[in-house]
Parts: sequence; C-alpha cells; structure tokens
Amino acid sequence: MKRVVTAVSAALITVVLAFSLTPGTAGATPPNIPSAATAATRLATLTVAPESNQSSYDRSLFPHWITVSGACNTRETVLKRDGTGVVVNASCAATSGRWYSPFDGATWTAASDVDIDHMVPLSEAWRSGAHAWTTAQRQSFANDLGGPELWAVTDNVNQAKGDQDPSTWQPPLGTFRCTYARAWIQVKFYWKLTLQSSEKTALQNMLATC
Repeated sequence: MKRVVTAVSAALITVVLAFSLTPGTAGATPPNIPSAATAATRLATLTVAPESNQSSYDRSLFPHWITVSGACNTRETVLKRDGTGVVVNASCAATSGRWYSPFDGATWTAASDVDIDHMVPLSEAWRSGAHAWTTAQRQSFANDLGGPELWAVTDNVNQAKGDQDPSTWQPPLGTFRCTYARAWIQVKFYWKLTLQSSEKTALQNMLATC
C-alpha cells in the first residue's frame, strides 16, 4: 500500500510540473470587469476632486513585483494568465508564447515586447488618494490580480500612456475604449480613489461607445 501511495504521489507531482512548464491557454482578460451599465452606476458614485501630492510620489512606495506562487512573481503570473501557449522555465520566466495586446491589437511572441500595465497608473493612484494608504495597501494595489488593474500590453504603448488618465490618453484601438473605461472605473471604485472632472467626462464619453 505504501508503494502505491508513493507512486500516486509521484505521478501527481509529475502532472503538476508538466502543467506549470508546458503551454496552456490563458484567459487573456483580467477578471471582474463590470458591464457598461454597472460601470456607469459606479462612476456616478465616485468622488470628483482635484489631484494632490504629486511632488511626494515615488514608484518605490508601491512594492512590486511580489512573489505570487513558487518562483512566479506578479509580472510572470500575468504573462501566463494573458498569454496563449505560454511556456516558462524553472524560474517562471516565459520562454515562449503569444500575447495579444488589447490596447493596440498587436500580437507578440517575445515576453520582452510585453509590459504589464497598471490600468490606473501608480502615480495616478497616488494623486487620487493612495498617498494616504499604508505601504501594505499600496503593495496590494500594485499587484492586484483580483480585478482589472493589470494588463499584458505592447511595451511602447504602455510607455506612451505613462501616468495619464483617460482625459489625456486612450487606447489606440478605438474598439477597446469601452472595455478600458469599464476597467478603469472598476479599479477606482474598488480602491475608493477619486477622479477629476475632465477624467469623469472622458470616461462617460468612452462608455457611450459601448
């Protein structure tokens, strides 16, 4: 009996390792994106206020990327979640796969061409209320896998976005702007962040495309 149990355990370990290191099909979309109607309702509840505390912002105040599971950190976890046929090595670094960037419609086969975008940028969050959070809260925000905060996108598109809100930057792919607005609103709603008047107007206009 002991040999049977040992053999079964060994087989299970082999299956787990094979699953984690071989291609898999990813969801390609972060979770908990509300419908347009729900997003509009939540947008109406958000506090409109001027941004503040920009001069005290420091990216290191939002610790990331943290270890999520085993050798995998948050970036690597999102790459596996949002990619297709992703293969990782023993260190959890993606060695191959395909990533579709919803911001611009491009597809990439090298992880180095993909950034993990914070839907609501860290600096934007800081100006909208995160300056009053604890470091632990900011770490949770920067590594939030439970909502639509983290997206695998084309690196230079992410860099062009920088820390801008929808009043000054929107995804190049117009058909994605409805989803973008819904995701942005959900992040601000869940984390109880404020928004500017111009930002709210831009989001309302984006929701109108849904």
